[in-house]
Amino acid sequence: MTKREMIVVGGGMVGALSALLLAKQGDTLHLIERSSFTMPKDDDAFDLRVSAFSAQSKHLLEQAGVWEDIPSDRLCAYQGLHTWEQGSQRLMFSSDDIGAEQLGYIAENRWIQAVLWQRLKQLNNVHFYECCEVTDIDQNEQQVTVTLSDQQVITAELLLACDGANSGVRNHLQLPVTSWDYRQHCLLINITTDCAQQAVTWQEFRETGPCAFLPLAGNNASLVWYHSPQKIKHLQSLTNQQLKDTILAEFPKLDFDFKVEAKGGFPLTRRHAKYYYQGRVVLLGDAAHTINPLAGQGVNLGFKDVQCLVELLTQCSDLPIPEMLKRYQCQRRPANLLMQTGMDVFYKVSKSDSDVIRVLRKGFLGLAQQSGQVKNRVMRYAMGIN
Repeated sequence: MTKREMIVVGGGMVGALSALLLAKQGDTLHLIERSSFTMPKDDDAFDLRVSAFSAQSKHLLEQAGVWEDIPSDRLCAYQGLHTWEQGSQRLMFSSDDIGAEQLGYIAENRWIQAVLWQRLKQLNNVHFYECCEVTDIDQNEQQVTVTLSDQQVITAELLLACDGANSGVRNHLQLPVTSWDYRQHCLLINITTDCAQQAVTWQEFRETGPCAFLPLAGNNASLVWYHSPQKIKHLQSLTNQQLKDTILAEFPKLDFDFKVEAKGGFPLTRRHAKYYYQGRVVLLGDAAHTINPLAGQGVNLGFKDVQCLVELLTQCSDLPIPEMLKRYQCQRRPANLLMQTGMDVFYKVSKSDSDVIRVLRKGFLGLAQQSGQVKNRVMRYAMGIN
């Protein structure tokens, strides 16, 4: 197989995983990251930015050789997922129903990035450009060339843009994007609890927006509160004790005592690039698409992009780059659009105050709970397994 030279812009989870999987095959990688990498410490407080990793995402991290590098006390497996509308029957998913050990894992984004970078730093065929940004991109039929903010120039066969929702590469190429604001914000709240690690993650839907509980390793957990921008701004202004009192009064009931440790809010915005590539530049992860986080599929969709592109580069190496990228777009864009649309419909229906919609919602959850194999198939699809 022909070895390639590639540029990866963005060293987050998607960019670092792409670089590592390709470098392990012998390709030469140039990894450009605007900030400097710092390895987190084992005793650091839990970060607000966490993700739920599916079985398929776990498999990719195992393929990259880093899954065992994640500290066990920063990784939480969960076996159950419950969802319901306020005052209605619960729809409950369990790993036992499909013969799996768990439905997924919840971990801090920074630890996943850290173990990927740790492995990348051990490889001689990966070159790092930290604290640098791309200021110019020039490409022709044979190669793509980038100029960095420190005036370095790099030439390669392919550029992978993994530089997030506000992708500088995408903006530089003027690739069109559809986007809209959900007119809601989300508050992440890290808490410590007086009980051992939980095995179930749950989500209650309200007309003001969902409320969710994510178990973390040890006596730690994350609460997710969707509401109007004004409400979230108010919650952020509270002291940790005042926020706890508000959680006890307004959040779904928690079956344990807890202490608020940290909080942070962000707006909900949906973006989707009309094209996933231009010439020898390809978009992956949030650079190509962002999704409502209520189903926890954001990082998993990004990892599916990585898997698809790496497989095409490996299995179709005789194809011209543009043809390969066209296949990537044809495979990933419809799949991502379907997931985005599904989440948008689910989100809008969950917030409707129509009496008819409310009755239909409750009836749907009840039917779904009794659906047996249909429910299990949905669960296996979300996990990325057959």
